[in-house]
Amino acid sequence: MNASVTLRHEELLQLVEGILLAEGLAPAKASLMAESLVAASLRGVDSHGVHLLPHYIRQFRAGNIDLAADGHVVSESGACLVYDGEHGLGQHVSAVCSDHAVRLAREHGLGMVIARNSNHFGAAAFWGQRIARHGMIGIVMCNASPSVPPWQGREGRIGTNPICVAVPSSGRGGWLLDMATTTVAMNKIVQAAANNEPTIPPGWAMDRDGVPTTDTQAARRGWLMPLGGYKGSGLGMMVEILCAVLGGGAMSTAVGGLHILERMMNTSQMFLAIDVARFMPLEEFQARMEHLITLVKSAPPATGYDEVLVAGDPEWRAEAERLRKGVPIDPSTWQRLKELAAEAGLAAPEPVTAQP
Repeated sequence: MNASVTLRHEELLQLVEGILLAEGLAPAKASLMAESLVAASLRGVDSHGVHLLPHYIRQFRAGNIDLAADGHVVSESGACLVYDGEHGLGQHVSAVCSDHAVRLAREHGLGMVIARNSNHFGAAAFWGQRIARHGMIGIVMCNASPSVPPWQGREGRIGTNPICVAVPSSGRGGWLLDMATTTVAMNKIVQAAANNEPTIPPGWAMDRDGVPTTDTQAARRGWLMPLGGYKGSGLGMMVEILCAVLGGGAMSTAVGGLHILERMMNTSQMFLAIDVARFMPLEEFQARMEHLITLVKSAPPATGYDEVLVAGDPEWRAEAERLRKGVPIDPSTWQRLKELAAEAGLAAPEPVTAQP
């Protein structure tokens, strides 16, 4: 059995970018996509990190992602903009739309951009943070393939449909929410199956008949659990409305996915920028955020816990550790990365450590 490895993030970034260049991506797009995937792996969000690279490449080779497309503005009215991604690279579309949202918010206080005919954009947090770096609150949502049955249903109609909220941080603390509207992202189950893990935790998935299961293969063939039952089902549909319905994009069963080769993804995304300075000085907002976080974390830990965490804490800690020690890569992903590197005529980097 292959062993997991740990790679320095700089070498991992170089490897991913080199593979993408060999697949025909323009240098700027290859750099952006590599940065987004490695950033997720650094933050410990492995389900949306370099693990996804082989799946993207399958989509490239199937012709489902137009690597040359840049997209275009469909309409702009005040603080609102609709963008057609022309089935181009999701990361490129998202960068353009995030920047449009910031531009509109500078002018109007708020900027809302909806992209249609886009593709998988990686971790939503990457785009929320891109907006937040401009002193704005960034809210990002996306629809996805219909892998989640509606509440009381047993056939998929809505996707994992993530919600991200990122706030501008002073650097002394922060808050970053990035959550699927399911208990877990589909990629966690795909990753478990790829690594031959026989079971998954309870509450993650259902089998094809809508019965909760911990069997990895049954879950792979089945459906994801909505987060919190009917509440998660409602949140998932809310995302579908704000992305696909409002933006004129593909909805529900018309949406493809990263693991579906038979049709285009047709993903829709929403990027909302809120200019904090229109409400109060940025420094005051940041101080108030720090005070709120301090208040929340001052609560006594529950039995079995050492401390109270807020959204973003685990990821920032993982990032600090992985910047020092390197990024762990699971066996299945490492094997595929080596194969892709060989196809591209690249030498795979030497691992920092190898773990059984």
